[in-house]
Amino acid sequence: MNRLAPWNRRRARELLLAAVLALCSAASAQPTINPDEVLVENKWAKVTRADYEIELQRLPPDLRGGFGTNPRRVSELASRILLAKSLAVQARDAGLEKDATNQQRLALELDKLIGGLWIAKIEEDAARAFDAKRAQFEAVAREVYLTDRKKYEIPEQVGASHILFDLKKHTREEGLELARGAKAKIAAGADFGQLAREISDDPTATKNSGSVGYFAKTEMDPAFSSAAWALVKVGDVSDPVLSSFGWHLIRLDGRHAAVPRNFDEVKESILVEMRKKYIDEQRDAAVRGIVIDASTKSNAAALDALVVRIDPALAKQALPEPPAGGVAPK
Repeated sequence: MNRLAPWNRRRARELLLAAVLALCSAASAQPTINPDEVLVENKWAKVTRADYEIELQRLPPDLRGGFGTNPRRVSELASRILLAKSLAVQARDAGLEKDATNQQRLALELDKLIGGLWIAKIEEDAARAFDAKRAQFEAVAREVYLTDRKKYEIPEQVGASHILFDLKKHTREEGLELARGAKAKIAAGADFGQLAREISDDPTATKNSGSVGYFAKTEMDPAFSSAAWALVKVGDVSDPVLSSFGWHLIRLDGRHAAVPRNFDEVKESILVEMRKKYIDEQRDAAVRGIVIDASTKSNAAALDALVVRIDPALAKQALPEPPAGGVAPK
């Protein structure tokens, strides 16, 4: 039976989690939400539901849905907002916002914030425009699929087991000798799985006899993957292989051929890529229009005056003298 590639299984888990969160949200939804409801307060400030929701929007979209599943995270976020608001009250009481330099800093930060809001609106408008033309983009997605069907197939996989000699526990030479010794025992008839349970430095080997399951060529350490894929017959065991984890003996346990997928199976993933590309293009076009605007002028003399130039001779004099018979520090 063909198994899903690990990345495909991860995608399935993500979709399942999203569905569970949606159901939980629907089940616990309140008829109305009071944005002025106080979540936490002290003598300086209050944090409302609206404050919390605004701060939540600063998180990446893929993290927002699951954020509220952890009570500690919710409490800590509300506490951080309260701290920030309390410090702001104290700063205002001290008159810091009236300082001319601070006013300039505040104005610049406000410009950055508003600019970010404008970028967000451009992206939101682009997303809505894409969604409104979904049928047209589906036709394009089908053409993308037909142009390169191989790109969207579940790739060929190999199954393997290994015995690891971790370089954190052994020197490189010791690990190699241990691997060679284990290979000799296997050649003499020792059971690979039993040996893995007894001597492998992989802590999972005691339960899985060294099996790492099935994987695509790009999903493992390159040296490990290359050696596993070079094995020809099921049961073949490699010579010692050095990866970023240590020395391995690798046994080929099986192969799964690549599995084609039809358009309906991959349509959504293609559309997700197309949607992101469309949004990125709209945002980048807006930014590029500002960067290359013909009205832009630079005060070359003023900019040049800001450049700090170091005299090489003076810099050399500032270096400490090298010790007698030694060399100067780098």
